[in-house]
Amino acid sequence: MNKQTAPLSYKLRRSSRAKNTRIVVTADKIEVVAPLKVSERRIQDFVQAQKDWIEAALKRVAGRVQTASPKLAPSEYRDGAHIPYQGRRLPLKITTGKAKTVRIELLNDEMFWVKLPVGIADEQYSALIQQALIRWMKNQAKQHVQQWVDLHAPRFALFPRNIRIKTQKSRWGSCGPQNDINMNWLLLLAPAAVLEYVVVHELCHIKHKNHSPAFWQLVGKHLPDFKQRRLWLKQHGASVMQGL
Repeated sequence: MNKQTAPLSYKLRRSSRAKNTRIVVTADKIEVVAPLKVSERRIQDFVQAQKDWIEAALKRVAGRVQTASPKLAPSEYRDGAHIPYQGRRLPLKITTGKAKTVRIELLNDEMFWVKLPVGIADEQYSALIQQALIRWMKNQAKQHVQQWVDLHAPRFALFPRNIRIKTQKSRWGSCGPQNDINMNWLLLLAPAAVLEYVVVHELCHIKHKNHSPAFWQLVGKHLPDFKQRRLWLKQHGASVMQGL
């Protein structure tokens, strides 16, 4: 049985000057330029056939943008370092105790408290804390995404079959042909309003598997200010994509 893959989201532009269908990949979108008379089915098949090339192009573009974008995470995870979380940078407090594994706790939404087992060498601190923070963030992302889904899905019966939290280097989210939604945990580094926007964006793809005017109207019914949230992601997304 062949595994179905999620369709790529793209903007379609018809052109009377275009002789052939072509794909343009930039930092914030995939645009397909097609002649006026080419059917949407042929365009979809063409895009699907070029999926590997598109994914590679997205990674190349993301790499170029990230080179010029400041990284949000600290160079080392030491006491006093600042950790990006929901659009803020929270200080890190490190202590040692009887725990057998590294534990992360968010205190009063103002500070990350890290509890390390006794006996860990100083040179191991940074890598162990980074790994523990990533695990913590992924778990938190799942909870936050579910909260936004619970809030927005019932309004227009946009219920996903499954929700998965993934690590992705070129996409914020996706909605598959069977309405499975994938979300990038790195969105937890962005403001909560941005994560909410991406959740709504993917939920609206349950009804509209495209970026047609009807799709954007549905997004706007959930979030009248979605353009501002989308703009934040365009302006700061490259830094968020660099992760922890």
